[in-house]
Amino acid sequence: MSAAFCCASLGIVPTVRHADYIGSWLEVLREDNRAIVRAASQASKAADWILSFLPEAETTDPGSDAIDRRAA
Repeated sequence: MSAAFCCASLGIVPTVRHADYIGSWLEVLREDNRAIVRAASQASKAADWILSFLPEAETTDPGSDAIDRRAA
């Protein structure tokens, strides 16, 4: 999930199949319907930390569709 968040923030079209990965969560969700919420929260924090190392211009270009996750 962190990779998906980073790709979205940087405007990168991923070449991996995130849908397959998310699909693997189905069994976990059957046992704990809040597991995905906790995992997404941790993944978001990890992506924010990774993106914090980018130069400011990398995520705040006004002509870019990328989201500046550091401002969140």
